[in-house]
Amino acid sequence: MAKFKLNINGSQNEVDVDPSTPMLWVLQDHLKLVGTKYGCGIAQCGSCTIHLGGVATRACMLPVSAVGNQEVTTIEGLSESGDHPVQKAWLEVDVPQCGYCQAGQIMSAVALLKNNPNPTDEEIEGAMHGNICRCGTYLRIKKAIKLAAEMQETV
Repeated sequence: MAKFKLNINGSQNEVDVDPSTPMLWVLQDHLKLVGTKYGCGIAQCGSCTIHLGGVATRACMLPVSAVGNQEVTTIEGLSESGDHPVQKAWLEVDVPQCGYCQAGQIMSAVALLKNNPNPTDEEIEGAMHGNICRCGTYLRIKKAIKLAAEMQETV
């Protein structure tokens, strides 16, 4: 076991865990941040996507020892009241069906729009590739990302 000081959603947290513990389990089991979901455990489905230093990262394969001083943002840290443009667009377009993958989808979409505020369809598909939606809401996801891009332009 080792102690790690982590900057999660703008707050300092200390955990005492094995250095190889995936961030997903640190977030869920030790910090009780349950918005980040377990899907496949091999970084292929995207349900566990968080931001590490602003970059979309799969938490299921990220050992806590690799985080260092980088800021970690989870779905809970996007906005206090759920009013991030991507979250608002998700609701307006009625993206979720079962909702299980949505935190990972949203975190990937936010990272995309941060780096590319006006993506093409192909750029959206490329950035979201690897985020699996069991319900197949891909067309609504793309529509919501485009809407969020428009919303960000007016902010």
